[in-house]
Amino acid sequence: MLTIHSPLFADGQKFPKKYACDGENISPPLVISNISENVKSLAILMHDPDAVGGDFTHWIIWNIFPAGGTLEILEGEKGLGVEGANDTGQIGYTGPCPPSGTHRYFFKIFALDGIIDLPEGSGRAQLEGAMHGHILDSGEMMATYKRK
Repeated sequence: MLTIHSPLFADGQKFPKKYACDGENISPPLVISNISENVKSLAILMHDPDAVGGDFTHWIIWNIFPAGGTLEILEGEKGLGVEGANDTGQIGYTGPCPPSGTHRYFFKIFALDGIIDLPEGSGRAQLEGAMHGHILDSGEMMATYKRK
């Protein structure tokens, strides 16, 4: 089974401030494991289902090419794949920034049987549509964040 985790926080733990709007607002380091040989590309979706206006997309990236059974993504790494528009309208990562309360942030990883043919800046709905029928495996982790 495909797994995703961070060396800095475990599933269900608090999201580090450094990777949120209160910190440096850069993507956290991630490790993707158990990537099977037949996987052609990976996609990542980070979202907040607790957002006031509904499910908020913080980061989508696809056409990440795995090299073996494990892939390490560095903190703030650029050029990893094709990045889409998050729900702020910007391309790339935007960290947690809940206006009130504690929110959950899910990192979902998808192992795909091919390459996604979407331009940079495409949205979550387009990515999910393009992945339909091409997902070989998936995994997720969740972290929580509350602003002071």
